[in-house]
Amino acid sequence: MSKKKVYIISHSHWDREWYMPYEQHHMRLIRLMDDLLELFKTNPDFDSFHLDGQTIILDDYLQVRPEKRQEVQEAIDKGKLKIGPFYILQDDFLISSEANARNTLIGLEEARQWGNPTMLGYFPDTFGNMGQTPQMMEEAGIKAAAFGRGVKPTGFNNAVINDEKYASQFSEMLWEGPDQSKIFGLLFANWYSNGNEIPTTKEEALAFWNQKLPDAEQYASTNHLLMMNGVDHQPVQKDVTEAIKLANELYPDYEFIHSSFDDYLEAVMNDLPENLSTVEGELTSQETDGWYTLANTSSARIYLKQKNTTVERQLENITEPLATMAYEVTGTYPHDELRYAWKTLMQNHPHDSICGCSVDEVHQEMMTRYQKSEEVGKFLADEALTALTSEINTSSFSSDSKPFVVFNTSGHTKNQVVETTIEWKRQTFAEGVPLELFHQLEEEVKELTDFHVVDENGHVIPAEVVKTDVAFDYDLPTDRFRIPYMAIYVTVRLNLVAMPGMSWTTYALIEGKKEQITTSLVDDSTMTLENDLVKAEILENGLINFTDKLRNHTYPSGLIYENVGDIGNEYIFKQPWEDKALYAHDFPTTREVITNSPFVAEILITQTMMIPESAEELLDLEMRAVYEMRQRKANRSDKLVPFEIKTIVRLEKNSGQIKFNTSFDNQMKDHRLRVLFPSGLETSTHFAESIFEVVERPNHVNEATWENPTNPQHQQAFVNVHDESLGMTVANFGLNEYEVLPQDCTIALTILRAVGELGDWGYFPTPEAQCLGQQSVKFAIGFHGTNDMYQTFIEAKQFQVPMIVTKTDQHIGKLNPTHQFLAIDSKQYALTAIKRVEHGEDIITRGFNLSNTENCDVKVAINDYNAHEANMIEEFKENKTLETTIKPAKIQTLRWVK
Repeated sequence: MSKKKVYIISHSHWDREWYMPYEQHHMRLIRLMDDLLELFKTNPDFDSFHLDGQTIILDDYLQVRPEKRQEVQEAIDKGKLKIGPFYILQDDFLISSEANARNTLIGLEEARQWGNPTMLGYFPDTFGNMGQTPQMMEEAGIKAAAFGRGVKPTGFNNAVINDEKYASQFSEMLWEGPDQSKIFGLLFANWYSNGNEIPTTKEEALAFWNQKLPDAEQYASTNHLLMMNGVDHQPVQKDVTEAIKLANELYPDYEFIHSSFDDYLEAVMNDLPENLSTVEGELTSQETDGWYTLANTSSARIYLKQKNTTVERQLENITEPLATMAYEVTGTYPHDELRYAWKTLMQNHPHDSICGCSVDEVHQEMMTRYQKSEEVGKFLADEALTALTSEINTSSFSSDSKPFVVFNTSGHTKNQVVETTIEWKRQTFAEGVPLELFHQLEEEVKELTDFHVVDENGHVIPAEVVKTDVAFDYDLPTDRFRIPYMAIYVTVRLNLVAMPGMSWTTYALIEGKKEQITTSLVDDSTMTLENDLVKAEILENGLINFTDKLRNHTYPSGLIYENVGDIGNEYIFKQPWEDKALYAHDFPTTREVITNSPFVAEILITQTMMIPESAEELLDLEMRAVYEMRQRKANRSDKLVPFEIKTIVRLEKNSGQIKFNTSFDNQMKDHRLRVLFPSGLETSTHFAESIFEVVERPNHVNEATWENPTNPQHQQAFVNVHDESLGMTVANFGLNEYEVLPQDCTIALTILRAVGELGDWGYFPTPEAQCLGQQSVKFAIGFHGTNDMYQTFIEAKQFQVPMIVTKTDQHIGKLNPTHQFLAIDSKQYALTAIKRVEHGEDIITRGFNLSNTENCDVKVAINDYNAHEANMIEEFKENKTLETTIKPAKIQTLRWVK
């Protein structure tokens, strides 16, 4: 019998920031890299070091040691430093589909600039694994993935039946995605530190290996055993080769080698048995007791998730589409600037960063990065808008009008009421003293008559003036000094109906009163909002009866605000044992109509709860003593304080979505706030947008294993429940945590979770995780029948994407006043990207089938461009016929050539 071979891979799992601020971790990284480069030169037996699958480590090192670039290059060339394939080690579920794709795209490209990357999808500590990983890895040419969480290992002698989707008798398995893509999966069954700090003395080595070898053999399907020599921020073990020599002397039946993933994967994948298990879809520790899925990180520091959503939408859904369209008139595309913006954004995407489970200093720096990336995105979008509008022909508008252009960059047809502010008249500071100019224009405002809006053909379109005022602004010309001015601004409200996706339409503001629409969407006597599609009856206690008028069905008593205590941490929600939920509708409530126009109606609900000011003092002791959260006995304080919740309920004329903007000044600690929408439907599963898929999840847990009283889940833009004939879709903006409660099949959306410590392996106070101060969240609800479910999914995604409006003037241009750049014909296809190919001029589009069970017919068209199938890293697929019928859960990337 041949010897068993033990592959020892040196590594350090590098959380870029976590229980210390970024620069503390950064400086330790410099020491690690210095040690590695020295070790490579002095120890020829040291095979290699795995650089944690993320190329950002090289950027971070060379930022401080730029003179070491050649030495780093030589180490990579010699195979000593194993790099790639990703830019950072992200959290799968809390960043967008495109952010996951760009992490691989940028990481692989930059790794290949250095040398040959390790082609292993590396997810050692991701807090759950996305179901589309197999398809995404295949699209990038990666045939294997390694991960530490999500699968229950059962051991070699335990029988594994075919329907155990989340269990494997081996640490090696096959992983199948919802589209049937299949790759090799490697579970760190004994964690990614099972070979850490190997002893170099005989007695200690015997004790070490006598434990470690059986642990690995218990799950290994082959004679190739993996030992991971490292752990979080671990300094390199400099004497590991001595430890390996000793192990070979002590265990002659084994061969111990210092190795790499490249060599290990080649060996193990060529020697796999036929009886491997196949795990399917997303892996989120479904077969555990439910306490350590870490899904509650999706509600830690919700302000981070909101800002992340803002920046992702700016780059993906505004800047890149506009820059792609503007290329047609400029011949240039901001590749470098967008790469900078994306890399800055992705620096916030590691699992201890975006998850909100680090010390306060980490998240303070994250907000700065978000701001930097967003401002780059805004700047580039403004440049694109300037380029486009300068070539849009507005010569048909009269000289006394003020043209402006509306862009729908969501990719899909949209109904929306848009408010925009149009500059009517300006006076520059060169024309007078600012104060005098301000008052002069204020007087002119009094003399202005009403306004109306016309299209390119002079037809009056439905619009109303909201306000007229005077304000300061400035221009920054590209060829001369800044121009400050005072100006009259007119804010108008337009009701846009069925505006095509990825299109623009030009309008103009003209002075003069036209016949006004006088219909109303609100009945203030009953506090009811209503249009042709839906009705929302706001009851005296603040609850709402929602009626889907198309199906004549009412969903009663929604918008329930639920408040409970939370004695957990940034990772895990834990309600005190004796805690009872408090509900806003049990407290004083007022209702007030605040907007009543033909296009939009809004009612303000104010509810003043009395809730505990914090947990009782015992919690502080339990945190300092590092009590595991399940052992904590603290309850909520007896002291009650007022907690005012203000909700603006909004209905637009042609929308089936009812929108909510909820705000509160949180001065309380150690609690959670959710909003609940009972559906009353009978169904055993629900659906949520995840990464490149709408995943179906069970409403009930596995009672044989699950002990956690809650079952938190991740979402992107929406969660949906439906039966055979009716359905409800709840959309959100940066609210990534939800739960479906069995009672009335209720969707519970977390809108605040306030805790005071990091958690995990010690006591790290995080006072800013209490999220004190003014907070505001946005969400929406829509309804559907049997034939329009996917429409509510698209509308939920559009809820996160604003219309873009920009001013212009009268001029001749080569672009039509109304134009659709890209057209999509499909009811169940979601567009996720439109951009220029990296470093080139071809257009890249990407989208996915919203169904995991039904084929999707789709036609995508861009004038003067021909589409070719491409992979996720934007390479042409050879001999691949363009598909117009997309299989269930399929991601399609197209490369468009002119």
